[in-house]
Amino acid sequence: MVTYNQNQINTISCQNKLIYCFNIDSSSNIDKQTVDSFGEEWEKFSSFSNDEIEKIGNEYFDIIDHTILNKNSVVLDLGCGSGRWSKYLANKVQFIEAVDPSKAVISASILLKENSNVRVTKASVDNIPFNNNSFDFAMSLGVLHHIPDTRKALLNLVEKTKIGGYVLLYLYYNLDNRGFFYKLLFKLSVYPRLLISKMPKSIKKVSCDIIATVVYIPLITLAKIIGKIFPNTSFYTKFPLSYYIEKSFNVVRNDALDRFGTPLEQRFSKIKIEEMMIGCGLSEIKFSENAPFWHVVGKKIR
Repeated sequence: MVTYNQNQINTISCQNKLIYCFNIDSSSNIDKQTVDSFGEEWEKFSSFSNDEIEKIGNEYFDIIDHTILNKNSVVLDLGCGSGRWSKYLANKVQFIEAVDPSKAVISASILLKENSNVRVTKASVDNIPFNNNSFDFAMSLGVLHHIPDTRKALLNLVEKTKIGGYVLLYLYYNLDNRGFFYKLLFKLSVYPRLLISKMPKSIKKVSCDIIATVVYIPLITLAKIIGKIFPNTSFYTKFPLSYYIEKSFNVVRNDALDRFGTPLEQRFSKIKIEEMMIGCGLSEIKFSENAPFWHVVGKKIR
């Protein structure tokens, strides 16, 4: 267990865990509406089956092997949300610090109640309450693109990682490996997102469920049909939302809310992500060629 380098302002008791809370009010690199939105999201989608977690976790960690992450690893999960990825890793590592600034820490604590080697902490990306060079492995999956200054947030994450340790990221891609039609469809989706993300919580949730049902499911079904017609090709992967072919409706609804219900969203090219990582002191950058795009790992050298 890693020692805090400051005093918590309070604690929250949840299940058999104590959640340690640190000051986030003074955080400058944070969008409060987005934090609140994710707190609402993980309040709604707080339950995932072990199969769902294992299957999706395998996709994010396909570029990680035992030389990077093992039973001796002390891990930082920044922006842990519901705690899914901490749950995925709990039996594979020594200890995990699951950190999030939102009320999602309650959902994470419930999901992780049986994992004694995971501690849940409420803190922000620019006030991570640990000394620099504290963790063997740090990850932030689907989080830093929702922060105003993504590069600064990445630098904070890298600072908490030991020299020789690794950082795993998932940042929304700017469709740099997609064709014209795919990019056009995405651009059209930006406008309803800007509207829906500003709606009251209850209306936003219903709207995103409708989108999951009438937009996501038909496109997923189309990609699935194409895959069956052309089983010996990867042509179906060119279709929007083909990534979700084998995903449950629970995951589809969750990601629809994530995509359309979040006020702040940034997207990055593969080149830009690599530039940021190198600039923050990472090397041996390795991108996965598989969805979700882009997830990438780098080694801290300074």
